Amino acid sequence: MAPSIVLTGPMGSGKTSVARLLAERLGYRLCDLDALIVEQAGMSINRIFDEQGEVAFRELESTVLAGLLDQGSLVLATGGGVVLREENRRMLRAIGLVINLQAQTDELVRRLAQAEDRPLLKGAEPLDLRIARIMAEREPLYADADIRIDTTGKTLEDVTAEILACVAARRKEAL
Repeated sequence: MAPSIVLTGPMGSGKTSVARLLAERLGYRLCDLDALIVEQAGMSINRIFDEQGEVAFRELESTVLAGLLDQGSLVLATGGGVVLREENRRMLRAIGLVINLQAQTDELVRRLAQAEDRPLLKGAEPLDLRIARIMAEREPLYADADIRIDTTGKTLEDVTAEILACVAARRKEAL
């Protein structure tokens, strides 16, 4: 069985879009962790944050993630904060090859400028400062990935091709 691929990174880095294309190219099952959380909770992520808070969301995130262990070949797009819990980072590694997608802060600001479904971007703090703060807090956790790819200025096809090349090189090294 081919190893699964797990995409981590900040919101706006392209995880969900790249995961769709990767799953299609590899013939793997696509899993979007946030979509699975919404399905299980029966409410939007914004509503979970508003009504139950971030701690409850992170608990649900860990529970849903645990349900993906031993699920065969899949491409998993995670939420940006999944790496905040050590138990989640262990589960991500158990699921498959962890690939971190990054982008320059100004690129993330451009991509997220109109986003209304991102609870951590709400508030009076300017978007660029909020994103920079979140990125700085999570950078050491993202850096623990098996592979890191900067998506700034790249098309989905470019990023997907880069991931496929990295995966092929790792498989060749393993032989």
